[in-house]
Amino acid sequence: MTQYRHIMRPAGLAALCVASLVFNVAQADSPRPEAARIAAAMEMTPGEQNPYEGNPGGKATLRGGFAPERAFAMPLPGLDDARAMDFVLGEAMFQKFWVQSPSSTRASDGLGPLYNARSCAMCHPGNGRGAAPQGDGPLPVSLLIRLSVPGGDSHGIKDYLATLPDPEFGGQVQTDAITGASPEGQPSVRYQEQIVDGVALRRPDYDPGMALSDATMLSPRLAPALLGMGLIDAIRPEDILALADPDDADGDGISGRANIVPSRDTGQPTLGRYGWKAGNATLRDQVADAFAHDIGISSPLFPEPWGDCTAAQDACHTAPHGDRDAREFELDATGLDLTTAYVAGLAVPQRRAPQAVIEGRDLFMDLGCAACHQPAFVTERRADDPLRSFQMIWPYSDFLLHDMGPDLADHRPEHRATGREWRTPPLWGMGRTKQVSGTEYFLHDGRARSIREAIWWHGGEALPARNRFRQLDATDRDALIAFLESL
Repeated sequence: MTQYRHIMRPAGLAALCVASLVFNVAQADSPRPEAARIAAAMEMTPGEQNPYEGNPGGKATLRGGFAPERAFAMPLPGLDDARAMDFVLGEAMFQKFWVQSPSSTRASDGLGPLYNARSCAMCHPGNGRGAAPQGDGPLPVSLLIRLSVPGGDSHGIKDYLATLPDPEFGGQVQTDAITGASPEGQPSVRYQEQIVDGVALRRPDYDPGMALSDATMLSPRLAPALLGMGLIDAIRPEDILALADPDDADGDGISGRANIVPSRDTGQPTLGRYGWKAGNATLRDQVADAFAHDIGISSPLFPEPWGDCTAAQDACHTAPHGDRDAREFELDATGLDLTTAYVAGLAVPQRRAPQAVIEGRDLFMDLGCAACHQPAFVTERRADDPLRSFQMIWPYSDFLLHDMGPDLADHRPEHRATGREWRTPPLWGMGRTKQVSGTEYFLHDGRARSIREAIWWHGGEALPARNRFRQLDATDRDALIAFLESL
């Protein structure tokens, strides 16, 4: 098969990672024999398909009966009537276009005053990834620029890299505004193309489109795909933390650090799971954050009706807002919970022909990719949520922070994440990106136009695995890519 097969034990890297993980899951919930049973069920033997890996969402996997472009927009199969109704109502909140205040449509007013998008769906077409520019030019709505400056409160979190929003412009560049207000800037990008081992890579250079202080740090962020978000929420924090090795105690060159963040939802420091640097702890945090910063909509977690505007932006503070009615906030607790329920209820589609890509899967393991892209987890037991309770899921992520090297560094800390660290993104659904979104852009800023380009950009802790991939012959490279496209 490949000259690198010998670098892993015969059972394969995934079996080693999963066996350790599952013991932690089952030990707390059931007798030791169950831990062994689950570990055996999750094992991946070279050359053989695991009988469960074709259903990445467990029993809640979406199995056909949908249009290709709707692959990320379908509910978990088997939702009860109450949850199905919440899903439909939440989808309406997700799709809704907000308008500026005052308006006769009082349930939908409160937009901005400064904002990036008028709805959640504008940044997540088909609930898939956003788009990056095809060439030099302005950034599309689904690729925004985050801002921050050093300083702030550590919130009592060890190793917290305290930052604050930019004192003049806030936490991100707002590219649109209500009538009578002006956008902060119109960011753009220029690409410098280079050929590396026959692969064309484009290195971006961003212009925020506004005058910023020398202390301001910026980071481009592409809107991610939303499938399986509720299943990620159901992973026990102990099982993510069990994979962390911040001091590389095992000497494999992979550290993996947890981002511990202040959560507005829990009211305490909590394991980060969501966002490119795991900057949000819960799905409710993530949804409320997007409403506040992307659309300028207040909620119980972000009560400020002026969104991301700073104290220096007087006109933004004094503009009409939509929070002075029966809702109390522009998005009340019911609306926030329904939108969160919708995102939590999005299913993961069944994999396509996993047996046909076994060779590529084995290469993925042997090259060391699974050291960060942990294949599988078992979700926690939830008596009130049977679809997500004690399910074997296959996100291919450890949800930890890893140093990805200087080429991908944004040099902007976020909570405990350094300027070179990124959360391992889940890989499920990546092969359906084009059919859902109409385009294919990967990595945190969409610079990669294909899976192959994304691999070429890996550095830091991922550098050895990337170099092994480079040394494969064309047939083996194609086999590994085919496996990733099957996810």
